[in-house]
Amino acid sequence: VQLQAFGGGLVQPGGSLRLSCVASGSIFSINVMAWYRQAPGSQRELVAAVTRGGGTNYADSVKGRFTISRDNAKNTVYLQMNNLKVEDTAVYYCAALKGEYGQPWTIYDYWGQGTQVTVSS
Repeated sequence: VQLQAFGGGLVQPGGSLRLSCVASGSIFSINVMAWYRQAPGSQRELVAAVTRGGGTNYADSVKGRFTISRDNAKNTVYLQMNNLKVEDTAVYYCAALKGEYGQPWTIYDYWGQGTQVTVSS
């Protein structure tokens, strides 16, 4: 499975961005698609995840602002980010998991290349 992420950039506080992640290869094996992020000097943290059936999980810090969605027909997962804050600045990674949902990033089987999101005035 290969993952390719798109959509990062520079945005002002309060602005919006949408990230996309396109999966290719043996995608039938994938159950969970997720977005993680890692800021300089910080650990990689889960932002949001969605299962094949549509169940979602979010970090408390993004609830009400971010929405994850999945288009199985297009093999694509999206992360709509609204009301962005300076503390959302990080490299965002798309990840895929064959097994059941979990939070530790170490359990994910496949990773995209990362896309930089910078929130600054």
